[in-house]
Amino acid sequence: MPSFFPNDYTPKMEQKQTEKAIKYIKDTFERELSGGLKLSRVTSPLFVPRGSGINDDLNGIERPVRFQIGNLGNKEMEIVQSLAKWKRMALADLGFKSSTGLYTDMNAIRPDDDIDAIHSLYVDQWDWELVMGKHDRNLEFLKKTVKKIYSAMKRTEFLVSEMFGSCQASLPDQITFIHTEDAQRLYPELTPQEREKVLAEKYGAIFLIGIGSPLADGVSQGGRAPDYDDWSTRVDEDHVGLNGDIIVWDTVRRDSLELSSMGIRVDVETLLRQLDIRSCPERSELYWHQRLLNGELPQTIGGGIGQSRLCMFLLKKAHIGEVQASVWPQEVLDEAKSMHVFLM
Repeated sequence: MPSFFPNDYTPKMEQKQTEKAIKYIKDTFERELSGGLKLSRVTSPLFVPRGSGINDDLNGIERPVRFQIGNLGNKEMEIVQSLAKWKRMALADLGFKSSTGLYTDMNAIRPDDDIDAIHSLYVDQWDWELVMGKHDRNLEFLKKTVKKIYSAMKRTEFLVSEMFGSCQASLPDQITFIHTEDAQRLYPELTPQEREKVLAEKYGAIFLIGIGSPLADGVSQGGRAPDYDDWSTRVDEDHVGLNGDIIVWDTVRRDSLELSSMGIRVDVETLLRQLDIRSCPERSELYWHQRLLNGELPQTIGGGIGQSRLCMFLLKKAHIGEVQASVWPQEVLDEAKSMHVFLM
């Protein structure tokens, strides 16, 4: 019995066609996303200075890849883990106006990530960030933005199914919004990951709101750094958080698949509160954090959308290695070879 691939899995297309399809998906989705959200493409860094507070700390325990630059007095740099904070700084420095924003190709290395069917050491995302209006810091604006992103995914899926007939569309017409607190009350006996799977299978596509704060059982739905998404603001008597994940039902793996993490970003009050919650108030002295606290950065909403994951989902692939080049355990390579699956 296969251990790393579904039973009787057979790719829908051979490798040369897969490469063409990957290019088609990336070109199409970029166009749909940028048009739907009024985003301009910008060039982003692969590495940032260590100790600047610009790099994304993810859950706070992952180690960034570090190196020294000999010609700059061995100054230490870090390969980005994402561009969550850099994008907001770029919006300020480039003078973006309200209701406009940017997107970029983000390429990262996360050496502590899992290596499995949907995780790789190499991460490729469309990182995007949008300047919000003065009165948009609320749940309805978050949902409105999610719907625009989901519409871009739906349009891309339709065009891919038209271009490559073997890849049939499976996304529902609408995305369903569910708060993590409500999910926990519905399925208190399940783990957060098990709840995601049940809900994704039930609805086909969900936006799970409020990821980062502990739920009623004391367990958070997932990890979030304290200095980009707002996961602590109370939106009503029973719910907190202005962020979340777009999660779909993967019909090939018969499992949930997160395609995007996003949210309304911290303001001064939220940043200080979340740094205190995570017991790291000293981070407020870092360069990026000082710029926010000094009022130099606009209020934004933003996130990342997995390029390889979207390609994997739309092309009905069972392993992310079928759509991106990385490193894989030998046992995975051996099983893929035995099943005539090509891993990059």
